[in-house]
Amino acid sequence: MLIVEAEPVVGSHTSSRNSEVVHAGIYYPSASKKARLCVRGKELIYAYCAQNDVPHRRLGKLIVAGRDDELPALERLRAQAEANGVDDLEWLEAGQIARLEPAVRAVRGLFSPSSGIVDSHALMSAFVRDARAGGAELVVASPILSGAVTSDGIELSVGGADPTSIVCSAVVNSAGLFAQRVARSIRGVPEHSIPGTFYAKGHYFTLSGKSPFSHLVYPIPAPGGLGVHVTLDLAGQVRFGPDVSWIDDVDYAFDENRAASFYTAARAYFPGLEDGALQPGYTGIRPKLLPAGSPFQDFVVQGPRDHGVPNLVQLYGIESPGLTASLALAEEVCELIDA
Repeated sequence: MLIVEAEPVVGSHTSSRNSEVVHAGIYYPSASKKARLCVRGKELIYAYCAQNDVPHRRLGKLIVAGRDDELPALERLRAQAEANGVDDLEWLEAGQIARLEPAVRAVRGLFSPSSGIVDSHALMSAFVRDARAGGAELVVASPILSGAVTSDGIELSVGGADPTSIVCSAVVNSAGLFAQRVARSIRGVPEHSIPGTFYAKGHYFTLSGKSPFSHLVYPIPAPGGLGVHVTLDLAGQVRFGPDVSWIDDVDYAFDENRAASFYTAARAYFPGLEDGALQPGYTGIRPKLLPAGSPFQDFVVQGPRDHGVPNLVQLYGIESPGLTASLALAEEVCELIDA
């Protein structure tokens, strides 16, 4: 088994440039892969982290309505969560929110005790370690240049310092932002089976000084994402983000001019945020399958029945909650390969 990584370091893109949140499965339509794999993946991730000493913490998430006109949206989230099998949400009134998170102002909220955070880099290192223990070999800085479906399998041309060609009995295309590019480079993969490629960029700002928060704090979801929310890393550093902007190519440049919109968004539930308290953090990019303004986009996991190529699995649009769903996605991929 060979793991071919285009970058010098595993997980350089979406896998590490995110909020590092373990999601409960609240937001997604019940019949979707995102809902099913998030709920399943949450339990798998927590168990895996506990068994493999991967740093993580069940902090809990507070989703808040800052105004009365946002209450119906909060009610819909509660109903959606229950439909997805998330049965541990708790209603909190304004006074309860103030006691739980004194810095937060809201008229009502939902508390999700099973939401949490994980060290994404440590998690990926553990995955690589286990893959190697299972007989896999990792090669980095080795981009897929082209390929072809042949009678012997799938032949891939691999670039890098030592270019080579390999014939594979099975291939899993999990290239994230570049999954469509890899798919199009393999001759014999039907073009109609490859979805569009759109990039949603998000900025994260960090909060200077001591954290006033003990839990994750989320507003009502915004188009294209979950809104500018509060996340904490395992050292207690506060991050606000991400916002959403649509870009044509992968570009991680940080636009400090976006700070003004972050102050506005964060003060909707954190009125004590002082001028100058936000510092530039980092950016991440979500692999989207449809352009801005489109409806809900699900994970796409294609097997031979979808595109007609034996022993090829293609993963497209693996954005949030992809980190939470990673082990559940792996189960699904294994079923498609074995099929």
